[in-house]
Amino acid sequence: MTKIAVPTRAGQVDEHFGHCEGFTVYTVDDAKAVVGQERFTPPPACGCKSNLIGTLTEMGVSVLIAGNMGEGAAQRLGQAGIKVYRGVSGDVGEAVQAWLDGTLKDRDILCAGHAPGHECSHGH
Repeated sequence: MTKIAVPTRAGQVDEHFGHCEGFTVYTVDDAKAVVGQERFTPPPACGCKSNLIGTLTEMGVSVLIAGNMGEGAAQRLGQAGIKVYRGVSGDVGEAVQAWLDGTLKDRDILCAGHAPGHECSHGH
């Protein structure tokens, strides 16, 4: 079984995993078929200053599909054993299907800056 987390906002892949409205977590069997889906609401603090990565790991997540994130977050996710696919946009279900089909690629896009008032330090 594989668990795939996708930061989600209104059914779309959210641009920044640390500020998403919630996560859609898909459970996929060894035949690459979705066998379960759940929603997870992250803590209100910014993802990189919370225990978000630890929570995802405890949930059994091993793949994260996201629009963007800072370098520090990408490194910590990798160190936690979570394979990251960045630069993804559009419908959450379609993004997961692309992963299932083997066509989803990590675009290695890192967040270079944030909107005013963003306090996370991603170690750019």
